[in-house]
Amino acid sequence: MSKKSLPEVVITLEKIVGGGQALGTLEDGRKVFVWGGLPDEQVRVQLTKKKASYAEGFVKEVLKASPERIEPRDAESYLSTSPWQIMPMTTERRYKAALIEEAFELHDIVLPNPIEVYTDGHEYHYRNKVEFSWYSNTVNENSTDTDKLDLAFFRRGSKGKVPLEDSALLPEEMVRLAHEIRDFLQAKGVQARSLKTLLIRCNAQHECVWQLYIKDDELPFMNEQEAMQFSALGGEVIYSNPKSPASVITRRILAVGETTLTDTILGVPFRYATEGFFQVNLPVYEQALRDMAGWVEEGKPVVDLYSGVGSIGLTIGGDDVTLVEINEHAVREMQRNVELLGKKATPVLAASEQALEYITSGKTIIVDPPRAGLHEAVIERLLEEKPPRIIYLSCNPVTQARDVALLTTAYGIKHHKGYNFFPHTPHIEHLVVLDLYDK
Repeated sequence: MSKKSLPEVVITLEKIVGGGQALGTLEDGRKVFVWGGLPDEQVRVQLTKKKASYAEGFVKEVLKASPERIEPRDAESYLSTSPWQIMPMTTERRYKAALIEEAFELHDIVLPNPIEVYTDGHEYHYRNKVEFSWYSNTVNENSTDTDKLDLAFFRRGSKGKVPLEDSALLPEEMVRLAHEIRDFLQAKGVQARSLKTLLIRCNAQHECVWQLYIKDDELPFMNEQEAMQFSALGGEVIYSNPKSPASVITRRILAVGETTLTDTILGVPFRYATEGFFQVNLPVYEQALRDMAGWVEEGKPVVDLYSGVGSIGLTIGGDDVTLVEINEHAVREMQRNVELLGKKATPVLAASEQALEYITSGKTIIVDPPRAGLHEAVIERLLEEKPPRIIYLSCNPVTQARDVALLTTAYGIKHHKGYNFFPHTPHIEHLVVLDLYDK
């Protein structure tokens, strides 16, 4: 028995909320969270989820448009990747500042200064990493049905996929490489059901590397010579257990060329693996680092928690920095970076909540946690040891505000600033500098 599809509804949207959707109200009083709409618009919404207390959906038709609405560059796929392509950057920055303010007001915190959201003016082609899915579409060529292999993104709000040829977020070199690999696989007759994902990454010079994740633990359709033909520094074919989510490495089957990248951040070179964590928008990240550097006291030891490959601590942390990171692959690259730079730095492979002994009263603490925010044990240790300054960069102002509210029993906010790392998406980075209250 097929699953009954949810209805379409006509509603007027009210405001943008924290997740990035526009909020409306159904006739029965339930709130509905809608992608692809703006406040004060009347829209026809395709519902994708309907619960007892709320619903979700996306705009299928705009009946009365906001004067701020613009046409998205990626008309077919923008909801999957960058759902705020429907608004100009001035509007986006205003909404992002408002979302930061709301997050802190929920915890009765009034930020001391007007909220600034920095952008470098580059709205498109800024991403240096992309993960494609695959889609097989039956087409009729010369009266013969054949399966055409396409690159795809997942459709927001469902398990369906959106085939695509281009993305306004990506440099043309990344799109060209994706097409080369897709065309090769098409010619080999490879079906989407045999593939998981295609991960492509590039550095600031737009030199690319690739990883093709497949569901079979053998590779019948590509040899080493064929893998070398693409316009990339190198690449890998990786068997990923079909039961695992997305791009999870089970076994590396084939590797050619150079499979790590190098980028320079504030003049400091960093190596990182294709699958490893590294910042997506380097120019905006560099500005955040410059701003953070102004709050790092010269000569004072620094602890950089949730440090990744060390891109914060090794650029602005001075000559005595401890780098704590839970991901072993990131720590491996971090150790290489420390050796190449010849810096006095101590890499620590551990979860931040298991490395509390490094948080002491005589050090500056830098934290850049995942979206979940700081572990409660880290907050407790900070309040016990009372280091004089905490520099907190966050990818989620909601959890950052929660953490800052707990820390304000001993700390005051000295500085704050937003950064638009991901234009045309709801995501926002926010920096807060906390100083210990004067005794």
